[in-house]
Amino acid sequence: MSPQLIMNPLGFPILSTVTFLPLLGVAVILLLKKEEPIKVTALIATLINFIFSLVLFFNFDPKTPLFQFGERIGWIPAYNINYVLGVDGITVMLVALTALISPLCVLCSWRAIEKRVKEFMICLLLMETAMIGVFCALDFILFYLFWEAMLIPMYLLIAVWGGPQKDYASLKFFIYTLFGSVFLLVAIIALYLTNGTFGIMEAMFKKYPFNFQIWIFLAFTIAFAIKVPMFPFHTWLPAAHTEAPT
Repeated sequence: MSPQLIMNPLGFPILSTVTFLPLLGVAVILLLKKEEPIKVTALIATLINFIFSLVLFFNFDPKTPLFQFGERIGWIPAYNINYVLGVDGITVMLVALTALISPLCVLCSWRAIEKRVKEFMICLLLMETAMIGVFCALDFILFYLFWEAMLIPMYLLIAVWGGPQKDYASLKFFIYTLFGSVFLLVAIIALYLTNGTFGIMEAMFKKYPFNFQIWIFLAFTIAFAIKVPMFPFHTWLPAAHTEAPT
């Protein structure tokens, strides 16, 4: 076990629970037909997840800089890919914030969304899982899968429930984000070829040649700057923000 990861002391996989509990809501919603039960189910799922995030937050030890509530399972040993989750002082707050915003999004869309309510709520729940997964993942492949998983529901939210220019806005968002993802993937592969592992913690504490650091930094910066977005990679945002559903 990596010395930078403190194992979960709660007796149940709290990070996996917070990450994947919204998918349980998706499974229930798939069985429902009427709009009101669908909305209620989405709200209950997000509220329960918020409660779990509070359990995580208030059990976090701010006195240690190490990753906490660690979960580690071998996944694809041939390539040293593992299912590793953990949070530090920054990501634990981002998880709680995401879990707080999710039920608010459900409530805000309660009356605003009138068509394809089931699909809309499913997209919101999928988004929650993907976002929390990004904050908890400590394996680059797992991180990348969650990172890319955000793209699909975000694209659908704009393309299906957006305004008059939704097709243009959603396509521009998709192309920009996909472009950034290429840089992210290249950086991850380069780190794997150097380290022999996709572990994020292992990558953090390894020394690299200066030129290698610069190229890796630029690749990650471009990927994150597009997603944030930051100038000058922000040009997809005005159209997406204008056309996205309330």
